[in-house]
Amino acid sequence: MSAGGSLVRTLADYPTELDRVLVVSVLSLLGFSAVMVFSATLGTHGSGSSTVPLFKHLFSICVGLAVALLVSMVDVAVWQKLSRILLPMGIVLLVLLLVPGVGREVNGSTRWFVLGPLQFQPSEVVKVFVVLYLAHHCARQSEQPGLFRKRVVEPVSVFAVVATLLLLQPDYGCTAVILITVLGMLFLAGTRLLYIGGALLTGLLALGVLVLVSPYRLQRVISFLDPWADPYGSGYQLVQALIALGSGEWLGVGLGASVQKLFYLPEASNDFLVAVIGEELGLVGITVLIMLYGVVLWRAFRIADRVGRCGGIFGARLVQGIALLLALQVIVNFAVNLGVVPTKGLALPMMSYGGSSMLACGIAVGLLLSVDRSVSREASGH
Repeated sequence: MSAGGSLVRTLADYPTELDRVLVVSVLSLLGFSAVMVFSATLGTHGSGSSTVPLFKHLFSICVGLAVALLVSMVDVAVWQKLSRILLPMGIVLLVLLLVPGVGREVNGSTRWFVLGPLQFQPSEVVKVFVVLYLAHHCARQSEQPGLFRKRVVEPVSVFAVVATLLLLQPDYGCTAVILITVLGMLFLAGTRLLYIGGALLTGLLALGVLVLVSPYRLQRVISFLDPWADPYGSGYQLVQALIALGSGEWLGVGLGASVQKLFYLPEASNDFLVAVIGEELGLVGITVLIMLYGVVLWRAFRIADRVGRCGGIFGARLVQGIALLLALQVIVNFAVNLGVVPTKGLALPMMSYGGSSMLACGIAVGLLLSVDRSVSREASGH
């Protein structure tokens, strides 16, 4: 991929350079999201305000699509240069959150900036910036596979800085997702399993110690092991999610007919949207959702393979990292709803209610399309 050329390509040949299957899958997820967020919030607000969450969510979707379009029109070589700047900017935002009076605290966590009527959660975009940085790092070190300091110590040190800031919020779920994404990208870049295993073990031990010294986090783990022991206390969220999923059976109780969303299931339109889908659309609805995510991930790794064959190391690592990031968030969100892992606040990509998550997904999808367009242009000789 050449670093030359204009920053922004003309729109004339834009549609012919896109992976249409990927675009249709993403648009299908966003459409599914609009329907299910409206259903999950229907009847949970006062009279006359039931459509307010829907309009807010549609606004977030439009912003995400606009961002995806703009990001995809920027040449991938430009993103490689910007990767050195974006992560430090993200780290600055995480630091500012910890300044007293700057960040907004909700349920004991300080994760948001208040921007008038809107809120912004910087950790959502920082996840994408970490992938950008690591893709650039892997591209630079592709010819030095044996240097432990360069291959492992440097990216793990950067992750440690980001993780420390996230844990101070605190945000354990985001930290764990970034950790596994970083190690997955290092593995795909050819780093020895011994190094990756050591870094993973160290990270898990650190998270384990932090859980043990925090009574609140420890209680979450205990309630996860047996939520029915305290169904109206620490196990409440998981119990209500399991009831919702069990009620749906094969075909669900019907769109909009969920009972659990009516003040029984907390965060029904966000962290526990999967439970609402399972209750209203049953196993069939859950299967459709999984298939849509499967198509997105399939197309992403197909793009990574194509650009890798053309010698675009940065583009290949970037797409692999984004695919891993999306897949891990989907897996963790499903696992939380099914009671496989302790409850944690982690949005379902391109589905959950929330502007920051949708913005981050827009950036991620735009980067996928940017890399895909670059390889399409090379294949056509442009």
